[in-house]
Amino acid sequence: MLGATGAMALSELGLRAQGRKLNFIVILIDDLGWTDLGCFGSDLYETPNIDRLAQQGMKFTDAYSACTVCSPTRASVMTGKYPARLHVTDWIHGHKRPYAKLAIPEWTEYLPLEEVTIAEALRAAGYATCHIGKWHLGYEERWPDKQGFDVNIGGYHRGQPPSYFSPHNIPSLEDGPKGEYLTDREAAEACQFIESNKDRPFFLYLPHYGVHTPLQAKKELIDEYRAKIKPGMRHTNPTYAAMIHSVDDSVGRIMATLERLGIADRTVIFFTSDNGGLVRNSVTDNSPLRVGKGSAYEGGVRVPLIAKWPGVSPAGSVCHEPVISADFYPTILEMAGAVGDPKHNADVDGESIARLLRAPSRELQRDAMYWHYPHYHPGGATPHGAIRARDWKLIEFYEDMHVELYNLREDVGEQDDLAAKMPRKADELRQHLHAWREAVGAQMPAPNPDYDPERAHLRPGRERKPTPSEQKAKGEK
Repeated sequence: MLGATGAMALSELGLRAQGRKLNFIVILIDDLGWTDLGCFGSDLYETPNIDRLAQQGMKFTDAYSACTVCSPTRASVMTGKYPARLHVTDWIHGHKRPYAKLAIPEWTEYLPLEEVTIAEALRAAGYATCHIGKWHLGYEERWPDKQGFDVNIGGYHRGQPPSYFSPHNIPSLEDGPKGEYLTDREAAEACQFIESNKDRPFFLYLPHYGVHTPLQAKKELIDEYRAKIKPGMRHTNPTYAAMIHSVDDSVGRIMATLERLGIADRTVIFFTSDNGGLVRNSVTDNSPLRVGKGSAYEGGVRVPLIAKWPGVSPAGSVCHEPVISADFYPTILEMAGAVGDPKHNADVDGESIARLLRAPSRELQRDAMYWHYPHYHPGGATPHGAIRARDWKLIEFYEDMHVELYNLREDVGEQDDLAAKMPRKADELRQHLHAWREAVGAQMPAPNPDYDPERAHLRPGRERKPTPSEQKAKGEK
């Protein structure tokens, strides 16, 4: 009698014997927090289709985005490289803090055409490639259709839609009927692409604009969720709940299309987020994780991840091995049997998680994962770097270079800083972090000659002119 691993191997061999390549769908939700799904513990948001995807595939409890904000994570998904190596380290075009203690480096505010994207690698292997949704990695000369995608619907330089209701005013998306909801439109375009390419291998990248601000949703759904909110609930934003509901509907429509066309058994689906949930203005709540989007803490980088590899990943399984956005590139190339570009591959930081998809109790070869954010964020984050090595996480804050140390197995909420109690462990991880920064060529911030403590948190256009007495006190004319 065959064991589970043997049955999975036969399933893979069967597809190869029939000359059938796997299809790949990567669904990336914008700003979706770690607990923002029913299967990840939300007490308000209802996601039956995404929950069904988890029941059919594998849920990862310790999945991470490559950055605390969107553009760097998206660049990492596309290339398999750390944002620090790419020098794409903030959302494009980031926040300006001219009077902060540190001056941010001259970072790269686009995904260079010289990088080989996962779409380019798969297209070279005979795949049809399609991008639908948010790009946010450069202006028109670097849009998805210049980066390996046969089709680009909705991708351009901006990071949020002018409107979720048509007219959407997105230059790469023809407006639909007035009032059309953007998430529904993206789902319809995805289903149409799948239908058109059902007889050939395809790679569909669906980075939904949802659930990024502006918070806009269908009124009937907002009313439905408002009626479900009760005292003591963790999640209490009905508009955000309604936006997640529409994302879940999108996943349901895609799964139904695959099943109707008879290609669900050879289509791999990945579902994840680009960073932690936004906690400002009571958008969502990432607890028990600390803080949210933009932050060095778990709430800023730990994200939901679900993967379904039909006939291979054990249905309803859970994996606790730490994984990160850069892993998508080598994983999909391995599963597709695609070679990619050898020069590019030499600098890929991610590790294939195919072995985890076959057996979730396995471990990857790497010893640690890293983050580098030499920027300021309106949520209060200052320039920092971080390392997670198994259960341990160390954060280094660049303004004064102090560190914090946490044991995530015992303290996922990062409430007990162990740096002073365990200085040897902190020094060990700090050394690894510094060595990694040097190895990837990470750009560090520098002391700001214009540093002004009183104006450090101000952004251009929000300054208050000093009074005559203040000018006199500072010796200004």
